[in-house]
Amino acid sequence: MSAVVVFAVFLLICTIFKFLNVTSPPRPPRLVCSDSKFLELILKYCPQLNETYVPVRLWGCSGHLQTIVHATVGRTYCPNVVPRRIAARQEDGATVTWDVYDPTGPSQFNEDYTIAVCPGIANSSESTYVRSLVSLACSQGYRCVVLNHLGVLPHLKITSPRIFRYGQTDELHLMLTKFSESYPDTKLLVVGFSMGGNIVTKYLGESTRVRPSNIIGAIAICQGYDAVAGLKYLLEWHNLARIYLFSMTENMRSVIIKHKEALLTEEVKRKYNIDERRVMSAATLQELDEVYTRRIHGFRSAEELYRNDSCANYMHNVHVPIVFINAKDDPLVHPDMLAIPQAFVNTHKNSLYIETEHGGHLGYYDGGYLIPRAVTWLDRTVISLATALVYNQ
Repeated sequence: MSAVVVFAVFLLICTIFKFLNVTSPPRPPRLVCSDSKFLELILKYCPQLNETYVPVRLWGCSGHLQTIVHATVGRTYCPNVVPRRIAARQEDGATVTWDVYDPTGPSQFNEDYTIAVCPGIANSSESTYVRSLVSLACSQGYRCVVLNHLGVLPHLKITSPRIFRYGQTDELHLMLTKFSESYPDTKLLVVGFSMGGNIVTKYLGESTRVRPSNIIGAIAICQGYDAVAGLKYLLEWHNLARIYLFSMTENMRSVIIKHKEALLTEEVKRKYNIDERRVMSAATLQELDEVYTRRIHGFRSAEELYRNDSCANYMHNVHVPIVFINAKDDPLVHPDMLAIPQAFVNTHKNSLYIETEHGGHLGYYDGGYLIPRAVTWLDRTVISLATALVYNQ
């Protein structure tokens, strides 16, 4: 065997080992909290936060593989829990839907509690990671209500010339308000995944918003906090960020194409000065938002849209108990963004930042060498955190 072949094999092995990140040892999550009583209560009901999070041994130390498996496979634990679908109209004619799931197991509480879920980008109650969390929560006696982002459900036509956007909180507000009217005795724990985490945090921090008074806490998972800075990082090739940006761009474009008959009518294009060819050829999410999203929503530029939609600009007004969860190896969230929640919890009581070494973007698969546990570390932790927030009242 020639020296060139040996070197090529060696280089390939090193590349695989680097991608799998097998030399990175599992560690307990890092907890940042300035409120010792709040942290003590959290750890009482969520003791796994003091334990080492051990990802799937063969591939779980790779944030890329955690993220890819989440995006392609979803969850292995996904029992069928039958919901009731509710719909309501907004002032602009948009039809907002959400799914309500009743408890399937006994509750440990004397009062009624509901977990309200805001999914990630282009996701809904039909996404497997949402269904797995809902199944687990319902088995523990919680009711669940899940927002379906505008334009995402495959068989539901939209009724206004717009779809969801990164920081639009009106749909979440409508769901929580209507749901609270139907269940006046329930108390709400709001959970947001990725984009949904940004929406939840922004919603809780909007100073002009009159929110339902029954919200007792929130959990925001794998969000990016600042869209202006975060999307600039995604334009780079470092850590394959540009590939993930391409995937998000195509997801958004596919939603627009699916509802083209309502979103790109001649009237809509004329009213908002939209060039359909530029929408279809946009190479990045920033370009797509510049030629489409910001125009539909009346912003002067995509950057103005991002500043308006980033929860980092509203967090100082969040006063309900809140927990943030991020993974250091999340390829969609640059490490610099993780300073934002840490700064918040250092100056706000009843708040906690949880940072894991591994987990990727919404993955958090653990257990075994190849096949992960049926219920992920993330699902178990979210339910334990919800229980802690209930007892924090």
